[in-house]
Amino acid sequence: MAEKKEPKTYYLGTGRRKTAVARVRISEGKGAISINGRALDHYFTEEKDRAAVRAPLTATELGNRLDVTVKTAGGGITGQADAIKQGVARAIKVMFSPPTERKSVTLGHVTAVRARNLNTKSTVTSPTVQAPAVKPVLLKPTVNADGTVTPAVLAAPAIAEDPAIGIVKKLRDGRYLTRDSRMKERKKYGLRGARRGTQFSKR
Repeated sequence: MAEKKEPKTYYLGTGRRKTAVARVRISEGKGAISINGRALDHYFTEEKDRAAVRAPLTATELGNRLDVTVKTAGGGITGQADAIKQGVARAIKVMFSPPTERKSVTLGHVTAVRARNLNTKSTVTSPTVQAPAVKPVLLKPTVNADGTVTPAVLAAPAIAEDPAIGIVKKLRDGRYLTRDSRMKERKKYGLRGARRGTQFSKR
């Protein structure tokens, strides 16, 4: 009898830079990074490109907890490295997004989770969830060492911050989620390049 495979969940993200496109898939693991079937150190020879791929994992301190699998095409070495960087950041964001902002597809024992397209108009409106009312806390009056009394005051209670919000904030502050829109400018007719013209000759 064939042994039963454990269910596995993958989080998907797509990154782009110049003409390079990277499709990234992350899952719980030990920190292995595979690009087009090759290890990170074998695919990228320069340290700056390896650092760019690892940057979102380092910023969120998840480098040893996630396995990353990438399929990338187009562009050059630097373009692919930056595309992978954005794809990894987007996949991490999907991983820590609330269920209302992502959709999942299950095939057999594999579940793929991707970001939900929130720009499309849908006829079904999701119910709005109101934040619970926070009641202020009354602090008791205190007697200081010199005999003066500090009157009672109202103070807002401490609210624990969701760790998922902190991770997404780190990615956004580091500009890992932003698409770099700089592209090579097209050549113009009558010129030698995008801006470079022919050299003037008097005779």
